[in-house]
Amino acid sequence: QTLEMNLTNLVKRNSELENQMAKLIQICQQVEVNTAMHEAKLMEECDELVEIIQQRKQMIAVKIKETKVMKLRKLAQQVANCRQCLERSTVLINQAEHILKENDQARFLQSAKNIAERVAMATASSQVLIPDINFNDAFENFALDFSREKKLLEGLDYLTAPNPPSIREELCTASHDTITVHWISDDEFSISSYELQYTIFTGQANFISLYNSVDSWMIVPNIKQNHYTVHGLQSGTRYIFIVKAINQAGSRNSEPTRLKTNSQPFKLDPKMTHKKLKISNDGLQMEKDESSLKKSHTPERFSSTGCYGAAGNIFIDSGCHYWEVVMGSSTWYAIGIAYKSAPKNEWIGKNASSWVFSRCNSNFVVRHNNKEMLVDVPPQLKRLGVLLDYDNNMLSFYDPANSLHLHTFDVTFILPVCPTFTIWNKSLMILSGLPAPDFIDYPERQECNCRPQESPYVSGMKACH
Repeated sequence: QTLEMNLTNLVKRNSELENQMAKLIQICQQVEVNTAMHEAKLMEECDELVEIIQQRKQMIAVKIKETKVMKLRKLAQQVANCRQCLERSTVLINQAEHILKENDQARFLQSAKNIAERVAMATASSQVLIPDINFNDAFENFALDFSREKKLLEGLDYLTAPNPPSIREELCTASHDTITVHWISDDEFSISSYELQYTIFTGQANFISLYNSVDSWMIVPNIKQNHYTVHGLQSGTRYIFIVKAINQAGSRNSEPTRLKTNSQPFKLDPKMTHKKLKISNDGLQMEKDESSLKKSHTPERFSSTGCYGAAGNIFIDSGCHYWEVVMGSSTWYAIGIAYKSAPKNEWIGKNASSWVFSRCNSNFVVRHNNKEMLVDVPPQLKRLGVLLDYDNNMLSFYDPANSLHLHTFDVTFILPVCPTFTIWNKSLMILSGLPAPDFIDYPERQECNCRPQESPYVSGMKACH
């Protein structure tokens, strides 16, 4: 039995070795083919270089000969002018010398006046007739310098694919629907173009499998700079980005990088605000008119006559959105979302069209469809984070100061929703258009702090997700 088992293993190993050897032989054959192809390409490229050099040599030689002919012709004309002027001057000189030797005064006076005028005219005109000498005509300003080309030729080598670029995450920026990606490369001068690829991050840890899903990737080709802005993205969504550096020899990819868009910014809509609430000029703060607040507040105040609410100026029907609300010293409030069809004169959360996180003095509750559940929250909670993932049917509340998850509603959204805010005292301030904090390990769920006990105000209770 031992021999049979060992024999089986040996046969299996031999089979593996045969397969491995077949692959190696195939690679060797491919090396031969590729080498022959590159050698042929090398000869072709070098022949083209030699042909270009020969053509340039002939062209420059022709230019030199043409310049030589032009300069010699010009110089020959100047020599001829000088010779002609010299001959005329020599004749006048001989005539003048002959007259100066005349002893007969009458003959001298008769001839001297005429010749004196001719000599004076010749002396004056000779200064004009003699050409200026141009030393540049001797080719002294002409040189052949191929040192740069020699260095280029000496640096000839085969081209390799560029090194992988690196995405500079600290330089990347985002809005609610755009992301600007920045990257660097060590081989910038050998790169002909970049290609940017991106897809929505689904939480898949295996990037190789994700990258092989070609259909899910968007591709932006032929980028010449080391940055690019992608438009039309979903708000509050994580994306995977890869940059490919390309030249004639091939391409290499950067490491994948996760970047996310910000949330859709919004403000409070004055048209959707209770008349007893004051909205700041920037539309980000709402304040309750404390003069109308009575001293004898009871739980019955949370009736249709006691709620003072406002709504955001957007309706959300897709994407992931995050905003925060600064409650300050307010101890009576409700924060959440609602359908447009939710009753306007009803406490939010008391119907099936709204979902809220609420504080009632010292009690923190989550409420939907007139059912409440208490939530363990630090009494000093001053800021509430709201994460709405419309596409994944979730609404979550967080304590961002302590990186704490408070509660998540599982909602099957059927209509667009609007951020809603209700207060019964003090004021609230909205911080919208924020990126989801890093502590939110979305989309993985975290343990919530809902307590399985009944709210003192409502006799029904919605089960925790």
